[in-house]
Amino acid sequence: MKQNLLGLSFFVLLSVTCSLASAQIYRCVGADGNGTEYINNAKDALTRGCKTMQGGNVTVVQGTPVQRTPVRTASSSPAGTPSSSSSSGSSSGSSDQKARDSDSRGILESELRKAETKLVEQQKEFNNGEPEKQGFESRNYQRYLDRVTELKDSMARNVSDIAGLKREISRLPNNN
Repeated sequence: MKQNLLGLSFFVLLSVTCSLASAQIYRCVGADGNGTEYINNAKDALTRGCKTMQGGNVTVVQGTPVQRTPVRTASSSPAGTPSSSSSSGSSSGSSDQKARDSDSRGILESELRKAETKLVEQQKEFNNGEPEKQGFESRNYQRYLDRVTELKDSMARNVSDIAGLKREISRLPNNN
């Protein structure tokens, strides 16, 4: 019985070792020197001149593809020929930019209003450093002190956020 168990454990150990040895990862660099690909097919790796990876595991996370948009040029007509579409294209680009700036301004101003409202609420709750005690805080003074510190820190972060939002709004062009 012991020999069968020993033989079985040796077989399991041997099969695990063989499967680990066959799971080799190869690193292939593109022909132009850009782009790295990792493969586990030895035949493909040999034909493409890939190098064997040594050491730890490789985790590959697929990214989302970048959508390529056509680049607008100043003149899309043949050289020397004036183009009426380029002037309308630039005004369209200008109006698109104004619309994006307007949207950005609206979003930032909305966030600023929310942050200012939150700060007023926090200041009301903070009560000049003496907020009302809640629940167990009347019996556990340290818990009260911790909450006061958290409120103070939260208000400081909120003041910093408000300053940052105002800075961002001031950087946007005025499109009035």
